[in-house]
Amino acid sequence: MSVSRFPVTIKFTVRLTQLEEQLKALPASPGVYLFKDEQGKVIYVGKAANLSNRVRSYFGASSGSSSKIQRLVCRIRELEFVVTDSEQEALILECNLIKKYHPRYNVRLKDDKTFPYLKVAINEDWPSIYITRRFKDDGARYFGPFASAGSVRKTLKLIKELFPFRSCIRFIDGKDRRPCLDYYIHRCLGPCIGATSKQEYWEVINQVILFLEGKQELVLHELKRKMRAAVQQLQFEKASLLRDQIQAIERVIEGQRIAIMAKGEQDIIALAQDERQAYIELFFIRNNKLVGRDHFIMEGTHDEKPEQIMTSFVKQYYASASFIPSVIFLQYPVSEMTVLSEWLKQRKGSSVKVQVPRRGVKKKLVNMVAENADKGLLLAKAKQVNLEVITSGLQELKDRLSLPRIPLRIEGYDISDIRGALAVGSMVVLEKGLPKPSLYRRFRVKMVAGADDYAMIQEILRRRFKRAVMARSDSDEANLQKDSWAIMPDLVLIDGGKGHLNAALEVKQELGIDSIPMASLAKEKEDVFISGKPDPVDIPRDSPALHILQRARDEAHRFAISYHKKLRRKEGMASILDGIPGIGPKRKRALIKKFGSIEAIREASIEEINQTEGIPSVLARKVKQYL
Repeated sequence: MSVSRFPVTIKFTVRLTQLEEQLKALPASPGVYLFKDEQGKVIYVGKAANLSNRVRSYFGASSGSSSKIQRLVCRIRELEFVVTDSEQEALILECNLIKKYHPRYNVRLKDDKTFPYLKVAINEDWPSIYITRRFKDDGARYFGPFASAGSVRKTLKLIKELFPFRSCIRFIDGKDRRPCLDYYIHRCLGPCIGATSKQEYWEVINQVILFLEGKQELVLHELKRKMRAAVQQLQFEKASLLRDQIQAIERVIEGQRIAIMAKGEQDIIALAQDERQAYIELFFIRNNKLVGRDHFIMEGTHDEKPEQIMTSFVKQYYASASFIPSVIFLQYPVSEMTVLSEWLKQRKGSSVKVQVPRRGVKKKLVNMVAENADKGLLLAKAKQVNLEVITSGLQELKDRLSLPRIPLRIEGYDISDIRGALAVGSMVVLEKGLPKPSLYRRFRVKMVAGADDYAMIQEILRRRFKRAVMARSDSDEANLQKDSWAIMPDLVLIDGGKGHLNAALEVKQELGIDSIPMASLAKEKEDVFISGKPDPVDIPRDSPALHILQRARDEAHRFAISYHKKLRRKEGMASILDGIPGIGPKRKRALIKKFGSIEAIREASIEEINQTEGIPSVLARKVKQYL
């Protein structure tokens, strides 16, 4: 919601030297005020029922002000304000401006970009369900916001396991030649091949919506009715699938029940704070069940009371929430309760109770959420300490290895083979000391015969950095960061000793990539070797720097081994299939691609094998008989 939606009557900027005169001109009207520093950066956004009284209060006697307010006032150089028609409009505008400017002195949600939502595209003929960060008034159903992409991905994964809706982006006309794997494992009804009617598919979508709303019992009732009907019509396979779906949903419901009974639709909010941040825990209760929970980090909370932190969170969270319950239980009271309740009522379209329970079951619920907030804060602090250790370890790596810069991107390489057979190489990436799996790459060794680790590591490095050189020469500056091959590492780490490093340095010289530092890490004594030094670098065993190198080395080793095992399984599978008359290379690849293992083919029915591309029914029976 932009500022332009509000009826602005006055807006001006003043220098601090003129502040005294301009304060006299402030209107006694509701609105929003912005304080700016000498660079013109917004450092605080506030709202007021009476702009004149509220803004003047900052510049009165400072003896009763908190240290945070005193620091804020010292930095104010400009004042800007916007008059609105009501306090509710001022509240909404305040939330939008805090989200836009992230003012230093406001209590604000950490990394408050656009929160992720789960979108059920009921505005489409064949609705799909996916994650989005754009909340639009487009006729679709949105659930959220979630604190992180991880939270919403877990929810999407759960409903995908429970309900057979499509997850593809195909144009649905029912005329596709064959469906994707989801159809065969009963996770999609197959609208792409015309295997389901639009009515039947929409029944599934409506079940998903009810489930996300916390109305699982209605879903179970409908599924049980359909299962009984399938049994009466002797459709036993369909009935068994419905039975499995019912049992899966019942397990989810059982896990959602909590010992303390809660009634209706409620959000329960509690917090824990330290000198740096506040950790907000939020539980969602729908139809007497705990259907979900999430947590948020609030920044700018130094010297702030819990009541102010709670107020800021409630305003900022529910400004973008897709659903507001009829009851919100809080650990601490919020300021301006009347204005906040009226604003929530307007957003929901019906009354919303905001309460701070003092006794009984409701108080126990809040205490339970508060206990989770305490534990969550401890975990968050532990993660931050770990990040600080990683940061110091990267700095230590720069110093001990004499690197030109801090190694924010480390690439680790390793080889896996059995006496030269099925040789593979791995490349893993650590960014700021943490693994980045999306950037991992694997290689089949093609040019080396026999067991020659040095030659294999050279082949892998040549292929990697030739692609980098080509990508950098073909791309302009704007597109360099889009091509992962074009990004050069700050350090290359080879799994091995001095010989492996020397082999890598030959490739470095050959390709003219002298700016890339290289090192190796030997397993036996954890010795680190670098170019130009015959002896290992002195790095203590308990050093964070060594731990980062070990993590890169071990991750490269794990990734190479896993790829090698996968190829061995496929090789063994292919050799078994070679013995079946009529199974050539193309059909063999089709079976491997579809089933993934001999055991899966052995357990498959003749009809399922027959559905593999290029496998007629006669040959499907041969395969089944042979295995």
